[in-house]
Amino acid sequence: LQSTSYRHIASAQSSMQKHHTIWKKNRQNMSSEKQETAAVRVLGRWPSPFVIRVLIVLGLKGVDHELVEEAVGNKSELLLASNPVHKMIPVLLHHGRPISESLIIVQYVDEAWASHAPALLPSDPYARAAERFWAHYVDDKFPTAIRVLRGRLDGDKDEAAAQVCAALQRLEVAFVECGQGKDYFGGDNVGYLDIALGSHLGWVRAVERIAEIRLLDAAKVPKLAAWADRFCAHPAVADAMPDVDRFVEFSLKNDGALKAASANSK
Repeated sequence: LQSTSYRHIASAQSSMQKHHTIWKKNRQNMSSEKQETAAVRVLGRWPSPFVIRVLIVLGLKGVDHELVEEAVGNKSELLLASNPVHKMIPVLLHHGRPISESLIIVQYVDEAWASHAPALLPSDPYARAAERFWAHYVDDKFPTAIRVLRGRLDGDKDEAAAQVCAALQRLEVAFVECGQGKDYFGGDNVGYLDIALGSHLGWVRAVERIAEIRLLDAAKVPKLAAWADRFCAHPAVADAMPDVDRFVEFSLKNDGALKAASANSK
């Protein structure tokens, strides 16, 4: 049994090394296109999972970019001018033209730099629709529940934890269907749904510490737990995803004040 386990581990490591080699080769091939990618800025804050997903896709595509940090609780004039409708982060500025909403930005980057890396969405229309459905599901189920577990919002923490766990169990099934036995929701490569869900992993792991609970439990969602480790180990993700300790520190330092400010503004 031990030798079989070692063979599985060696096979998984070999697969990850192969993906990383391909990713690095793609980045090297893009070095001649720096002028095109230099004029890209992201308005946002590093703790935001929606900003993180934009940074991940830019990293996957090898796009040089600048993160323009927005101050906590203080929206800049540039942000207000770039996203006058929602006045929210993230905003991607490409040659000065703004694109808002994180999943729209992910698709824009995928299309604007299509030659830089494999497409994020599958070619089959039904498979594309399925990934978009699950990405919408992720953003419906995770953000509010995570804020409750952080203490950023009032709410029943047990109920919030149950909602996240139920969502993860559904996504375990979705991973089998979308990934078809491969490493990622996108198959052999990190794809659209990988980015949509994976951008929340930093906070999922942080609230496990903050609230002293277990959400991404390998005993209950083994395939998803293994996927999460692979996803976070990908170099484009590792470059964009802060360490869990930073999320915990940010929450303990800021969430109380942010909650009070939100209550006072109502």
